[in-house]
Amino acid sequence: MADNNDEYDLLVIGAGSGGVRASRIAAGHGAKKVAVIEPQLQHGVAPHYSAIGGTCVNVGCVPKKLMVFASRYPDEIQLSSGFGWDGATAGSFQWDKFMEAKNKEISRLNRVYKDFVLGKAGVEIIEGLGSLNGKNAVDVKSTATGETKTLQAKNILIAVGGWPFKPSIPGIEHAITSNEIFYLPTQPKRIVIVGGGYIALEFACILAGLGTQVDVVYRKDLFLRGFDMDVRLHLKEEMERHPNITLHFKMNPKEIVKKDDGSFTVTTECGVSLETDVVMYATGRTGKIENLNLDSAGVETKGTFIPVNDYSQTNVDNIYAVGDVTDRMALTPVALMEGHRLADTLFGGKDRPVDHKMVASAVFTNPEIGSIGYTEEEAVEKFQNVTIYKTKFRAMKVSFPGGESKTLFKLIVDDATQKVVGCHMVTNGAGEMMQGVAVAIKMGATKEDFDNTIGIHPTSAEELVTMRTPSYSYKDGVKVEK
Repeated sequence: MADNNDEYDLLVIGAGSGGVRASRIAAGHGAKKVAVIEPQLQHGVAPHYSAIGGTCVNVGCVPKKLMVFASRYPDEIQLSSGFGWDGATAGSFQWDKFMEAKNKEISRLNRVYKDFVLGKAGVEIIEGLGSLNGKNAVDVKSTATGETKTLQAKNILIAVGGWPFKPSIPGIEHAITSNEIFYLPTQPKRIVIVGGGYIALEFACILAGLGTQVDVVYRKDLFLRGFDMDVRLHLKEEMERHPNITLHFKMNPKEIVKKDDGSFTVTTECGVSLETDVVMYATGRTGKIENLNLDSAGVETKGTFIPVNDYSQTNVDNIYAVGDVTDRMALTPVALMEGHRLADTLFGGKDRPVDHKMVASAVFTNPEIGSIGYTEEEAVEKFQNVTIYKTKFRAMKVSFPGGESKTLFKLIVDDATQKVVGCHMVTNGAGEMMQGVAVAIKMGATKEDFDNTIGIHPTSAEELVTMRTPSYSYKDGVKVEK
């Protein structure tokens, strides 16, 4: 064991959302020696793609949201004629120009994390690959030199995140994932996106908005498993309306063949063939644990993930894990919460277990989804007696110029307590709306609290506080129509 002066109070493997937050807060609480280990400090292509700031900053939330913004302009311009603007056209999207600006912005954020978020907090940044060497040591292979050194630590935090999963089928080596999509040199004219989760659907809407012809292939009968059924059906209707999107349900690719001209043929198990320029897989993510040498410390795993307790502690008393690698709730703000609470508990003299109850989320499809709490199906199973309020309409901005897109709002109320236990919406701007609603629901707002709140007029969001008549209810788990 090294001298105590050489021992870290906290050594973090992975400088993503959870790892950065934990290290910064730990240093702020007075932890004497804190460091984070990350393979690269500037984003880029293979093998890592990500860098300091993690998946969200480099190949996730941030660049994706920039692409969402870019993809929305054609719809705005299309509606503009209904407001009196003659001759407005979307023009042509310059993929290379956008990517250059995107890369510049992500590089700026990399520097912000390095120099300000961590640097000013007094956290040491080590560029290299970290792996366990027993329960109190981490081997670090330097990215710059390839040399390995061993660091001693009282506490070790694993915050390495996840990695896109691709199944083993012939030709899978030709498929890209949500890593490579941000570094394509040119915009594909056609793309096949395989998957039915939010990543697949977000990129389907983004690329369709930018002018790419998109085929979404999903092996089951409806996408977004785990979301409220009304939300799933509503988004399906909206996506089917888009001229650049074709949805293929109950289909599963069995082979990808590269043709002489560089394009691809995707053949499904049911015999359908799709011609495309790019194949993208968004079929889930795995924990990025393969190079961590967890066995050296006896850290238990479950598949590719690391199980932890409510204090983010593994089965080894001084080794912790937060974020996507724990397979609890793979959202950036959740990883931030987990890292923050761990640092508060270890170094801040506080007792702060994680809190995964009533976590709001958004899906940046077109239109967007905002959700918090129970789905209708979950609420009925848990509470038995619930009342459903929902409305579906064309928003003023859409209806006036003759647009077709519709908005969905839905509230789920537990009859026993009258608390709003679920809120779901499908409309552009849902993420912004849901953040405010989430505060109220997290605090335990009742339906009466919503009813007593004066609406902001004219807005779509005022529907949340003006839905007075139930759509239907459940008694003892049985649906009762009004």
